[in-house]
Amino acid sequence: MNKKKILITGASGFIGSFLVEKALEKGYAVWAGVRKSSSKEYLQDERIQFIDLNFANKESLTDQLREFVSLYGKFDYVVHNAGVTKCFKKEDFKKINYQYTVNFVDALKAADCTPLKFVLMSSLSAMGAGDEINYTPLKFTDKPNPNTEYGRSKLKAEQYLESTTDFPYIILRPTGVYGPREKDYFLMVKTVRSGLDVGAGFRPQHLTFIYVKDLVDAVFLSLESNISNRTYFVADGDVYTDKEYTQLVKESIGKKHVLSLKVPLWLLKVISTIAEGLSLFTKQPSTLNKDKYKIMKQRNWECDIQPLIDDLGFSPQYNLRQGLAESVQWYRENHWL
Repeated sequence: MNKKKILITGASGFIGSFLVEKALEKGYAVWAGVRKSSSKEYLQDERIQFIDLNFANKESLTDQLREFVSLYGKFDYVVHNAGVTKCFKKEDFKKINYQYTVNFVDALKAADCTPLKFVLMSSLSAMGAGDEINYTPLKFTDKPNPNTEYGRSKLKAEQYLESTTDFPYIILRPTGVYGPREKDYFLMVKTVRSGLDVGAGFRPQHLTFIYVKDLVDAVFLSLESNISNRTYFVADGDVYTDKEYTQLVKESIGKKHVLSLKVPLWLLKVISTIAEGLSLFTKQPSTLNKDKYKIMKQRNWECDIQPLIDDLGFSPQYNLRQGLAESVQWYRENHWL
C-alpha cells in the first residue's frame, strides 16, 4: 500500500522539525519544504525528501508542483508552516506571510494538486489584543483586530484562504509555542538563570502557552479529521500570570532567588523604537521592535479552545510545568544551558 504523501513547509524551523518527526512516526511519505540556504540540523532522518519551493513566483511554483504531480502524484496533505515572525522590512510580513500563501494556494489549485486537507499555521496575534478589562477569553466569533504587522499579515492569509472554493483547509491560531529548539522563550530561561526577571509593565499579564508536541498533535488531528473550513485557537487550556510563569521557570532550572524588575511600558516603547532604528544600520531584524512592544504590552492572551476539544478531540498532554521540565532537560543535554 502506498504511503500518503505530506508536504510540510518551513520544515527546518522549530515547529516544522517537530511536524516532520511526527509525520515520519505516523508513517507518511514526508516532503520537507526547505530553502537550500536553511539548516537541516534537525532533519537528518534519511526518509525525509526535500523540496525547495519558489513561493515568490506563482508561475514558477505552479510549474514545480505540476512536475511533482507528474512524477509522484498529488500531495495528500499540506501543512503550510512557513512564515516569518520578525523582519528587517515591515513589508516583508505581508509579502511572506500573506502573498506567499496566496501564491501557494493558487499554485496548488492550478497544478491540480489540491490536497485532501491544507492546514495553515496562523497565530493568536491575528486576533489582536484581548479583553483587558474583564479578561474574558478570545473566541472564534470575536472580530479580529490585529495591532501588529505580523498579526495583520496572518489575518490577511486567513481571509484569503477563507475566500477560496473547493479547497479544504483548517486554520490554527496557536498561542505562545515553546519547547526544545525554541529560541525566544529560551532567552527568558537564560535571563532567569542569570538571576534576573524582567517584566513589561506593572499590571499582571494573563498568559497562555502550547507545548510544541501538543501543537503538532493538533495539526495531525486537523489533517486526519473529516472537518474542514474551520478556524481554531490552540493552547493548553490553562492560564498563567506573568508571575506564575516566572515561578515555573525558576522551578524548572532550580533557581530559588532572582531580582525582579518591572520596566514601565513607556520606557519599553522607547527602547523598542531605538532598537528598531538601530536595525536599519545593522541590516538585521531586531528581536525588540515596535511590533514586539505591542505584543509585550498586551495583558490578556486567554483564548477559548473548547471548539478544538469538541470538534477534534484535542487533549493536551503537557501543562506548562511538564513542558518546561522537558525543554530545560533538552537545553542542558544539548549544551544550550
